[in-house]
Amino acid sequence: MKKFIAGAALAVAASTSFAANGPAGCGLGTAVVFPDASAWYEHVLAATTNGTSGNQTFGMTSGTSGCEDANGPLAGVQTYMDQNMEQLVSDAARGEGESLDALSALIGVESNDRAEFVQTIQSNFQAIFVSTETTSGQAYDALVSALSANDKLSKYVG
Repeated sequence: MKKFIAGAALAVAASTSFAANGPAGCGLGTAVVFPDASAWYEHVLAATTNGTSGNQTFGMTSGTSGCEDANGPLAGVQTYMDQNMEQLVSDAARGEGESLDALSALIGVESNDRAEFVQTIQSNFQAIFVSTETTSGQAYDALVSALSANDKLSKYVG
């Protein structure tokens, strides 16, 4: 199940890079080999280069090869929150659950900081999920604020 969650987190990250880099997503094939791809076969070749060499995954985790994002290191988090808001609210209230595990993996929280991460989200529940009308964007902003205010977790948001 943890492999599925990590895979889902990477898929969300890949989907956020798709919009900025076209159908092939980010990676060496898009950034260097076929930077001006316009024909469908160039996108296919760029995607093949990205996928077969493993550089797309590296680019997403390192923020290189065209995988940089103007939204910063948490670019895929807001998309994930938007798609999983209801489950996140439930898991955040309980202080455990698969959606919190996936969120921490997507943010890159190290295993030794995970308990602090969950405790911070649970203790800031009312500030992050203000009401049933709270949007994922508002919750994202509040999450970034809560993590930024925590000396141990601020390294994950900036």
